[in-house]
Amino acid sequence: MGCKTNIVNCILLLLVNQADEEEPKMEKITERELRGTRAAGDGTSGPLLLAHPAVILRAEGAAMLAGSVLLYWANGGSWWLFALLLLAPDVSILGYLVGPRVGAAAYNAFHSYPLPAALGILGVLVGAPLAVSVALVWFAHIGMDRLVGYGLKYPTGFKDTHLQRV
Repeated sequence: MGCKTNIVNCILLLLVNQADEEEPKMEKITERELRGTRAAGDGTSGPLLLAHPAVILRAEGAAMLAGSVLLYWANGGSWWLFALLLLAPDVSILGYLVGPRVGAAAYNAFHSYPLPAALGILGVLVGAPLAVSVALVWFAHIGMDRLVGYGLKYPTGFKDTHLQRV
């Protein structure tokens, strides 16, 4: 079965292959877990793709990115504003100048969903379309990061994330 006949399986297969290349080998993986994710020998058999956490997290990122962009477009947001703000949450990386613990806290605060969710909800409640637009761009940024493999940071260093070691 080729990618032309089942686009969802093709996308999941691409995500698994990318995740396999980047995901660290965990030291304490059990034989049962190994059998569950590698039933076909290559880890790509049907629904077992969903047992692969890196694939699920990347798929969530893709869904968040696509949904945010779609809602931004439907809301009539300015594409100049979108382009200007898309990488704005990455300014939080400057926290690493103070140290890895402060850097991880700052990065995680701006790369998790609670703050943009609060901003978006507030924007809807008070009728502030700019706040809603900023929240949607922020969600898009987080989704984009998850899609390409950037996760929340551990205080041990910038490269240690909940998705992988970058």
